[in-house]
Amino acid sequence: VQLQASGGGLVQPGDSLRLSCAASGGTLSSYSVAWFRQSPGKGRELVVAVMKNNATVYIYDSFKGRFTISRDNAKNTVHLQMNSLTLGDSALYYCAATKLGTNLYYTRTYDYWGRGTQVTVSS
Repeated sequence: VQLQASGGGLVQPGDSLRLSCAASGGTLSSYSVAWFRQSPGKGRELVVAVMKNNATVYIYDSFKGRFTISRDNAKNTVHLQMNSLTLGDSALYYCAATKLGTNLYYTRTYDYWGRGTQVTVSS
């Protein structure tokens, strides 16, 4: 499956953005899908993952109120809605997919990756 991430941009603190991960060559509803992010000098970290049964996994509880992952099966796409963005949310955001439903925190779990989309939060 090929993944294409989009929707990044330059926003101000407090703004919202919606990222999209569109798939081809496979049906995303058959995969666990995650959004990771990576800031300069840091490792790639999980933001949130959605499993095949639509249960979600967040790395931090503090993300639960600001970041929402959702599936649009008709468009074979997964979205990441990000609200109340802060300077610390600036990063390259990646979507990834795996047939597995465990160990979703780890990059090694995922077989398919999209290119990143840059999110920059700046005043």
